[in-house]
Amino acid sequence: MDEDERARLADFVASRTPALMRVAYLLTGDRHAAEDLVQSALAKTIPKWRTLRHADPEGYLRAVMYREQVSWWRRLRRRRETTLTGADEAVQADLSGNTDVRLAMRAALRRLPPAQRTVLVLRYYEDLTETQVAELLDCSIGTVRSRTHRAVARLRQLLPDVELLEVRP
Repeated sequence: MDEDERARLADFVASRTPALMRVAYLLTGDRHAAEDLVQSALAKTIPKWRTLRHADPEGYLRAVMYREQVSWWRRLRRRRETTLTGADEAVQADLSGNTDVRLAMRAALRRLPPAQRTVLVLRYYEDLTETQVAELLDCSIGTVRSRTHRAVARLRQLLPDVELLEVRP
């Protein structure tokens, strides 16, 4: 890789890492796991950097991240338990806007199984279609729909006081 390629790669990594970390955190629910996911995706993307200069490198990197996360939770037969301190406690009202709703939503998302959380991130945070999600996760559109339905139903169960937007196929 020549100096120009290295500079372009360094600029890309410096400018896009915060956005990639946000997506990785939503996928994993853990900051350290998110850092590992981004690092793993970058390690797989950097050797192919020369062929990506005309394509969308961020799109490619995000697809690698999604596939890495799917591979991780497919390998796990039993999900590690994550201790949620105070998850059952009522969220106190916050005068700074909807912070209480965001914190409650974050805690509820962490309680979802990884497959359901991944589908919600791809559908509603990344704003991908069901077809795109199915292609990225290597599953059927019906699987995407059922996971989305189950995840939203579980969120409604966990957050009965929070009004969730109606989900339409």
